[in-house]
Amino acid sequence: MITVEDIKNNEEVQQLIKLSNRNLEVLGYTEHGTRHLTVVSERASKLLRELGYPERKAQLVEIAGWLHDIGYIVNIMYHQLTGALIAADILRRMGMNYTEIYEITLAIGNHHEGMGEPVSDISAALILADKSDVHKSRVRSSADVMNDIHDRVNFAATDSHLTLGANNSIVLSILIDPDISSVMEYFKIFLVRMEISKKAANLLGKNFELIINGIKLT
Repeated sequence: MITVEDIKNNEEVQQLIKLSNRNLEVLGYTEHGTRHLTVVSERASKLLRELGYPERKAQLVEIAGWLHDIGYIVNIMYHQLTGALIAADILRRMGMNYTEIYEITLAIGNHHEGMGEPVSDISAALILADKSDVHKSRVRSSADVMNDIHDRVNFAATDSHLTLGANNSIVLSILIDPDISSVMEYFKIFLVRMEISKKAANLLGKNFELIINGIKLT
């Protein structure tokens, strides 16, 4: 069976990740390289394991997490669709069976807010993990954070965690430095992401909770 370690060691995948992240850097976007992919892959697989899903499901979402942004090699537009097609070709050539390929490409093709929907357990876990990664380490340069709201909100986020909570919930907890950005600014750019996170949690049979600076927001 193909594992996430096989994916990480694949030279083609390594180049796709490197060049996709470079493309986004040129355009002024936050980090989408191995740091982000590691966070998403580990959070998504941990979530499914804690929810009691079969181990192979957790392994497949690890792979999906590692590949979900390779579509940026083509364009920022529809990167989830081009990424799904590129991933399918790579996984087929690596010898993965078609059923598992389709599960991974379905998740990749639906992970982007505004254009995708949680339609499977793997896609739901990928969405939740991807949208939870708000952190200052994703900002490439702190020099212009006050002039760019996306950089500013990410730079203000000193910590973020995705966990199972009480009351049948999946909880995203974030610490935001109010001297850098406000909670209102977070919602200004991330509201659509929180909406798809809610749908994803619901598909997994859970409620979605957002806690910012210790305060539950509903």
